[in-house]
Amino acid sequence: MERTNDSVVTEFVLVGLSDHPKIQTVFFALILWMYLIILLANGVLISVIIYDTHLHTPMYFFLCNLSLLDICYTSSSVPLLLGSFLTVRKRVSFSGCMAQMFLSFATGVTECVLLGMMALDRYVAICYPLRYPAIMSKGAYVPMAAACWVSGLVDSAVQTSLAMRLPFCANNIVNHFVCEILAILKLACADISVNVISMAGSNLIVLVIPLLVISISYIFIIATVLRIPSTEGKHKAFSTCSAHLTVVILFYGTIFFMYAKPKSKSSVGADNQDIVEALISLFYGVMTPMLNPLIYSLRNKDVKAAVKNMLGRKTFSDGL
Repeated sequence: MERTNDSVVTEFVLVGLSDHPKIQTVFFALILWMYLIILLANGVLISVIIYDTHLHTPMYFFLCNLSLLDICYTSSSVPLLLGSFLTVRKRVSFSGCMAQMFLSFATGVTECVLLGMMALDRYVAICYPLRYPAIMSKGAYVPMAAACWVSGLVDSAVQTSLAMRLPFCANNIVNHFVCEILAILKLACADISVNVISMAGSNLIVLVIPLLVISISYIFIIATVLRIPSTEGKHKAFSTCSAHLTVVILFYGTIFFMYAKPKSKSSVGADNQDIVEALISLFYGVMTPMLNPLIYSLRNKDVKAAVKNMLGRKTFSDGL
């Protein structure tokens, strides 16, 4: 990305998670281990969904997109984080910082919208089961997924371009372990009211509206499930939504904590707040993508059966 301002700053220095060598080693090993699990678990889930024709349904198509998003999101930030543990001064160029911020923001926004689309899919599946194949046809769910990706890329392009136009004069110390947009905006030596208004509008569109869609969808889903006479039928209906609902709670819980809570004005409070935000961001950026495929696979008989089937066939073919 080319710079579009007259900033004195040509690079940023990331604070990172810790300056203590032993703690850095622990963090490096832990995050690397989690990143490898993310790549493996989400990669297996994508492969299984593509491989097994029984999983070629809207729900698993959206799940495949979610796994791809988790891989893209972590790959945009985790390598930078791991690299910071290997150097004393954690430098990143201006353009490199903006590129990483763009990718992270785009995939985060896309996931917000995608979770809303997945809730709509579950709403149609449970509330209108007979009309589900007609409503959620390939001509419907593919454009829905495409709209998620486009919205993420467009929103990120707007927010990143606004951030790139800000002047950064002297302070280039980012109180974060990656180039997170809120941490970068704090360093600008100019009025950021336009950025704040733009971020507020973005939060309304990609956080609040999808969350309202999810909430309203689940109100109708719960009302429909409670009308099912048999206990087995209720359990089966709820089981198809439990994984998605768990992912939503994990994802939106950390997102709202980071972007919707009031900011501390005192210097001491602000420093403590930066540390808390970094840890919450680490949970959101690494732990959640690692848990997502595990939540869906461990609670889903179809996915577990498809994994066993794929591994069984590969073992059989290898034996031949």
